[in-house]
Amino acid sequence: MVYPDKILLAIESSCDDTSAAVLQGNKILSNFIANQAIHEEYGGVVPELASREHQKNIVPVVKKALDMAGLEKSDLDGIAFTQGPGLMGSLMVGGSFAKSLALGLNLPLYAVHHMHAHILAHFIEDAGESAPEFPFLCLTVSGGHTQIVLLRSAVDMEIIGQTIDDAAGEAFDKTAKIMGMPYPGGPLIDQFSKEGNPHAFRFSRARLEGFDFSFSGFKTSVLRLLEKEMRNDDQFIERNKADLCASIQFTIVDTLLQTMESAALKHGITQIAIAGGVSANSGLRNGIQELAKRRDWKAFIPKFEYCTDNAAMIAMAGMFQLMHEREVPLNIPNNARLEF
Repeated sequence: MVYPDKILLAIESSCDDTSAAVLQGNKILSNFIANQAIHEEYGGVVPELASREHQKNIVPVVKKALDMAGLEKSDLDGIAFTQGPGLMGSLMVGGSFAKSLALGLNLPLYAVHHMHAHILAHFIEDAGESAPEFPFLCLTVSGGHTQIVLLRSAVDMEIIGQTIDDAAGEAFDKTAKIMGMPYPGGPLIDQFSKEGNPHAFRFSRARLEGFDFSFSGFKTSVLRLLEKEMRNDDQFIERNKADLCASIQFTIVDTLLQTMESAALKHGITQIAIAGGVSANSGLRNGIQELAKRRDWKAFIPKFEYCTDNAAMIAMAGMFQLMHEREVPLNIPNNARLEF
C-alpha cells in the first residue's frame, strides 16, 4: 500500500498544538505534541497567542521528533505539512518551517489538507486492528468540522453531508460553557454523561434533507431550558449535571449516527469510520460500534492519540501524496479556508 522504505517528517500547526512526527512506510517512529495551556484562561484559542507559541515550539518539537525516531535530517525522504484549513498565523509558522527545511535539505514537499489527514490516520500501522477498505464512509467530527465523507481512494474523497452552521465539537464546548464548565468542555460532558440518564431531557433537533447537520437550534434549546429552570432553582445545573450532560451527548451523537446510517444505506456502504477530535468521545465510539453490529457492518475507530490534532496523521496523508507523486512547489501558500 505504501513505500515501506520511505521516511517522512511531518509538521502540524493548524490550531494550538505544535506537533512533529516521523513516519516510515505506514509505521510511526515518533509523534511529539507540544500543547498550549495559555488559552485555558481565555475559554478558547486566541489566534495571536497561538502563533507566538508555535514560533517558540517549532524548533524543539521537530528536534524532539527526530531524536525520538533515532534519525538525522539526512535520513529523510520528504517533508509534509498542514496547508489548511486552520488559523492562518498558526499555519504559516508550520508551513514556513517545513518549506525552509525542504529547501535546505533539497527534499520534496507535500501539502496536506487537515481534514483529509484525520481520515487517513486510519491507515497508520497501529491506528486500529485493521484499516478500512475502499470505498468507505467516514464521519469526521471536530471543533470546526462535521462532515460525512465518501472515500473511493486515498486521493478521491467527496463530502456527501456536512453541518450548515455549527460543528458538533463546537456544540459540545458551547453547551458546556453555558453550564459553567471550563474550556474545553466537550471532554467534561463526556465524563459526566457516564453517570447520567441520556433520556432525562429532550433537546431540539434539526431535520434537514439529505445528509447535512445543524446544531445551532440544539444549542439554543439547551440555553432556553437552563434559563427557564434556573429562574426557579439556581442550583438546577449542579443538581442535574450528570443528566444534562448525558442528554446533551445522546442528542448530538444520535443525530450524527442516524444521519451516518442513512448515508451508508443510500450509498450501499458497509464499512464506516469516525475521525477527528470528537471521535475520542465515548458515546460516539460506542454508538458507531453498536450501529455496525446491528447492521452487520464493519466499524473503524482510531486510537485516542490519532483522534486529536497530531503530526502522525499529516505524515500518513503526506505518504499518500508521495505515492501519487503530488510534490508541491516551495511557494505554495497556506490557506486558512482550504477547500476539501
